[in-house]
Order: sequence, then structure tokens, then C-alpha cells
Amino acid sequence: MTDAPKIEFPCDYPIKVIGYASEDFVRNVAAIVAEQQPDFDPASIEIVDSRNGKFVSLRFQILARSASQIEALFLKFKELKNVQMVL
Repeated sequence: MTDAPKIEFPCDYPIKVIGYASEDFVRNVAAIVAEQQPDFDPASIEIVDSRNGKFVSLRFQILARSASQIEALFLKFKELKNVQMVL
């Protein structure tokens, strides 16, 4: 078994958040990112609706400074009631 590759920080780190479509979903996700990265531009979020409109996928990139920063973001995203998955 091989070890997972090590991430060298800082680096551009892609994130995908999938959840139930709602008016405040994008705003809530963007607010969480802005807490960690004040210069984050919410306009950089790529929004993809599901075929039936029930779900929405948000794709964006952050400048990750540490593994703990990424872990903290993932935990915060999972606290949102309409989040289904964070990748």
C-alpha cells in the first residue's frame, strides 16, 4: 500500500460542495469560505444545477495554506443543513 501524495502548501485547492438547491445555499457557502479567506470572490463559484433542479453543485478554488484550514472548511460546510456532500 502506498502513501497518499503530500500536498505542498500554499496551493490552489479545488472544492466541490453539493446540496439541496435553495436561495441561500450559495451565499452560506461563500460566507464560510470568506471567513477563512477574506479575499475570496464569490463570483468565482461555478454553479451547476441538477437535471431536476433539486440539487446544486458549487465548484470553486481556494488558496489553501494548511491541511487544518481545509479540514476546518469541510467541517463548516457539513454543518449546513442543506449540504449533502463535500469533495
